[in-house]
Amino acid sequence: MRREPLTLRGIAAVAVLAALPVTAATPAHAHDQGKVHATVTPSSAAPGAQVEVSVSGCDGTTGSAGSGAFNGEAKLTGRDGEKYTLNGSAMVKNDIAGTYDITVICDGHPHQGVGSLQVVQQHSAPVSPVHAGGGGTARLATQTQEAGPGTRHAVIGLVLAGVAAVAVALRSVRRRRSE
Repeated sequence: MRREPLTLRGIAAVAVLAALPVTAATPAHAHDQGKVHATVTPSSAAPGAQVEVSVSGCDGTTGSAGSGAFNGEAKLTGRDGEKYTLNGSAMVKNDIAGTYDITVICDGHPHQGVGSLQVVQQHSAPVSPVHAGGGGTARLATQTQEAGPGTRHAVIGLVLAGVAAVAVALRSVRRRRSE
């Protein structure tokens, strides 16, 4: 008869211990599924771009936002209260592409997957053929060559230099005769 009360007590103890981890895990899980939401502007960015992160639903005036797409954490600041947003900026890593989740830490808790960022590789290709040799500047180059000194300008310069030399020579001759 002594075994029955011990067996019942053992079963009750196991039931209490089994219920503890479930109870302890439930508030943390519920907190992660809360009211926190992150918005990234622009929502689709190129590698190396700077993005602005805006987070709503946090108490306090500071927090941080992280992502596999960021070079580091975005430090968030703002006014206290859930109705205000926390704001910060981050640089997108180079040589990446795809969709990345945003994790926000505020109120002393991490909030995972509360936003996302699409990183898109941008390849620039001409949409129509371009003029070789500088495109539209080729016309300006030919105009510059036509407007620059040519043979005609060289001949005019030589004639003017000759006239100046003759004028100086005549003046020197006149001075010598008057002395």
